[in-house]
Amino acid sequence: MRIDIISIFPDYFAPLDLSLIGKARAADILDVCVHDLRSWTHDRHNTVDDTPYGGGPGMVMKPQPWGEALDEITARDDVVTADTGESAVAASGVEDTGKASERPSGPRLILPTPSGVPFTQAHALRLSQEPWLIFACGRYEGIDSRVLADAATRMPVEEISIGDYVLGGGEVATLVMVETVARLLPGVLGNAQSVAEDSFAPGAMDNLLEGPVYTKPASWRGLDVPPVLLSGDHGAVDRWRRDEALRRTVRTRPDLLERIDPAHLDERDREVIAAAWLQVAAESMAD
Repeated sequence: MRIDIISIFPDYFAPLDLSLIGKARAADILDVCVHDLRSWTHDRHNTVDDTPYGGGPGMVMKPQPWGEALDEITARDDVVTADTGESAVAASGVEDTGKASERPSGPRLILPTPSGVPFTQAHALRLSQEPWLIFACGRYEGIDSRVLADAATRMPVEEISIGDYVLGGGEVATLVMVETVARLLPGVLGNAQSVAEDSFAPGAMDNLLEGPVYTKPASWRGLDVPPVLLSGDHGAVDRWRRDEALRRTVRTRPDLLERIDPAHLDERDREVIAAAWLQVAAESMAD
């Protein structure tokens, strides 16, 4: 997969050299190119924003640099050379932090914005099957709306929100989405089963939250690992994990229970859910 990121703060994306994402880039599983939007400005101050038409507070990002950035990035056949990974267009000022790879068939433009559709694991799974993603990191009051209208004539465009809150810009949201998508790529995780068992993964325990986890030592600061996890009884362990997932979901995300097909709940599941609801209700009354 190829990912291009456009931002006025390219240094924000240094963490993409670390951990699983960094290893995926080194292994040529993921090709990430970070671009400085100011490379497509033409005035001495590298201006990327201006006052909004119609008045109001804040500034709006100008369409010209964004339009030129998207034109140039999507038109290139060889952003990096096959032998050295060095930029083939160094004069443009583009910072290429990825490895050499073949040009994918076409991009999908992602705009992180509080007014977008909510980002979910299902979104991440779908995006992980795309060959090429471009993330446009807006700032201030956002990007001139004509940029997306123009881009939509040449590529699919999606506006996505990572939550009901406002950030200083799209960089943090882009990091969230890139990591969520990249870890789903084949070869990124050491154990592919981890993806299948993630919370919110399609088919993962009916989208229940994961329960508590433990590792060695069996006793630490007077706290012991639940005996069932030491029993060697895999059936009992699976049952305990599902019970704990049901309890945590009732307590933390009861809305997720509405998504569960009742046919997937056995008698024990219903008992655990009912007891968990009673516990939550008792705690609420005590407060």
